[in-house]
Amino acid sequence: MKRGLVVDDSAVIRLVAGRILAQMRFESAEVEDGAKALASCERLMPDVILLSGNMPRNDTLEFLRTIRRMPGGRAPKIILCAMENDPMVIGRALRAGADDVLFKPFDRRTLQEKFEDVGLLG
Repeated sequence: MKRGLVVDDSAVIRLVAGRILAQMRFESAEVEDGAKALASCERLMPDVILLSGNMPRNDTLEFLRTIRRMPGGRAPKIILCAMENDPMVIGRALRAGADDVLFKPFDRRTLQEKFEDVGLLG
């Protein structure tokens, strides 16, 4: 079973995204900040990370740079979940290691399409 990690300070977003991942037959974990996300990745690297574009305690760009340097950190598909369509922010995130961008709010259909786009679903 593929594993997903949801990183968002919003409990509602974590809950909804976790449920969608479960419906898509992904095992999922949810954490509220980048520090906990990095610790989770050190224990078990996920196949996909849904990453908030605005994280507390650990800057989104720093998280991306750090995870991509970790052993196995090039493997997960990282989808930046953004609230705003700011090309500068999105461009920096993509250069720092995000694979794609998904705008909040999202539903199962849009998440599934994004997973297909990045090669997680066949």
